[in-house]
Amino acid sequence: MPNSSSLTQFLLLAFADRRELQLLHFWLFLAISLAALLANGLILSAVACDHHLHTPRYFFLLNLSLTDLGCICTTVPKAMHNSLWDTTTISYMGCAAQLFFFAFFISAEFPLLTIMCYDRYVAICKPLHYGTLLGSRACAHMAAAAWAAGFLNALLHTANTFSLPLCQGNALGQFFCEIPHILKLSCSHSGYLRKIWLMVVSALLFLMCFVFIVFSYVQIFRAVLRIPSQQGRHKAFSTCLPHLAVVSLFFSTGAFAYLKPPSISSPSLDLVVSVLYSVVPPALNPLIYSLRSQELKDALRKMMSQSRAAPKAMSQLWNKAGPL
Repeated sequence: MPNSSSLTQFLLLAFADRRELQLLHFWLFLAISLAALLANGLILSAVACDHHLHTPRYFFLLNLSLTDLGCICTTVPKAMHNSLWDTTTISYMGCAAQLFFFAFFISAEFPLLTIMCYDRYVAICKPLHYGTLLGSRACAHMAAAAWAAGFLNALLHTANTFSLPLCQGNALGQFFCEIPHILKLSCSHSGYLRKIWLMVVSALLFLMCFVFIVFSYVQIFRAVLRIPSQQGRHKAFSTCLPHLAVVSLFFSTGAFAYLKPPSISSPSLDLVVSVLYSVVPPALNPLIYSLRSQELKDALRKMMSQSRAAPKAMSQLWNKAGPL
């Protein structure tokens, strides 16, 4: 069996053996990635260009869209390449880079979702202190802390994972490089335990974020139910539902992927679940937010109308200028 010093590549799990199904997976992933790039790109453009969206809520949404784009761009292109060219290989350095960036964006997304929950908590439960607690400097510091935490977590996990001696072959039971599947190739008991402890610490930090989100939403719902008017309750709920839907999607898919019983585990099920938590949420998040946010929909319509009006204005200007 090869050890980590002689490994030059890993073998990823193929989506299908038949050529027709491989091409079908390629076109499916292409459609999902283009939809995710377009939707997240529109959100980034709308938040950046429309001054009405220069608020803490949409500032954090912009950061969330960046993590979604990062997740899609880290895993999907290599899967598309392998399906199109009928291959399953990824280089050793390519695998390390893929693992780092995926861990980076996923690790940054979780604190960002927690901060976005804090934003909704302050807006509904402490509205008079919103400008003080969520000023521009505080928002920038919180977003920077989320990205820094993601970077540090990804760096520690990547360095620790690839420092382990690997002597159980080079076949990964996943369509992208992921920590648990690389650990299965390790033959170092002490290094494996060290890695497990690092994952436990990360899991505890994520659990703390989850508890904070649950506690915040309990307080939010109690405050909303005390609002006397039905219109006020509906407006408050409408600002929270998109975030709650995104958090639920993120947690449910991730928890099932990592906590499902080994008795029901199989390569095909693992493949489906990995797509559900690594590809589907980044593609659906912008749709969830845009459907429930009237401000965002108005900004997108305004941006679309301006983009359609620009060529017409240029044509009129050219006609007025006349021939040279």
